[in-house]
Amino acid sequence: MDTKQLAGEKAVEYVKDGMQLGLGTGSTVYWTILKLAELVKKGLDIRCVPTSKSTEKIAENLGIPLVSLSAINHLDLTIDGADEVNPNFDLIKGGGGALLREKMVASISQRLLIVIDESKYVSHLGEFSLPVEIVPFGWEMTSKQISRLGCNPRLRTKENSPFVTDNGNYILDCYFEKIQNPSTLNSALNMIPGVVENGLFVHMADTIVIGNRSGNVEILKK
Repeated sequence: MDTKQLAGEKAVEYVKDGMQLGLGTGSTVYWTILKLAELVKKGLDIRCVPTSKSTEKIAENLGIPLVSLSAINHLDLTIDGADEVNPNFDLIKGGGGALLREKMVASISQRLLIVIDESKYVSHLGEFSLPVEIVPFGWEMTSKQISRLGCNPRLRTKENSPFVTDNGNYILDCYFEKIQNPSTLNSALNMIPGVVENGLFVHMADTIVIGNRSGNVEILKK
């Protein structure tokens, strides 16, 4: 079985009847959504908040009951993926461009469970470029200010045009090489005018589900 499928399907074991769930975005959570759809058809009672238009479309097509973020006060559990996870459970997310909605959903979740394959579990963050969502107005100025924090920001593009998020913003992929203090960097980035949010998820995850090439699933709990 695919390592992403292993992790994605394992996460469903944490879902209980009557839960309000956050549904993440990406190729590993995709397997979680497929498994949830099977259980919904068998009678599982859940309501889900999708973190992106792509997740919303998949869940709708599979018959998973959805609810808007504004209609609820909290989520029992959010299941999402990550681009990097370190031993402190700090994350880099946003490779798929959904980081703002993902962080909003995670912020009202009692638990954040992250599903990854073993290649995403790293000793330190930073080898994967950190996505930073920014407003299009004056984005070059924002990029210059971000670069002063010690990185090389690049505007994400799609088909030779700027990549536009579900929220109508741009993304800068910022290569730091090694992020020594994720918490400090998270705060510094979000203080820059023009920055909407960044892909550092610090002190948010409490469970990591890792699919290994051996066919085993490793569960890490904070």
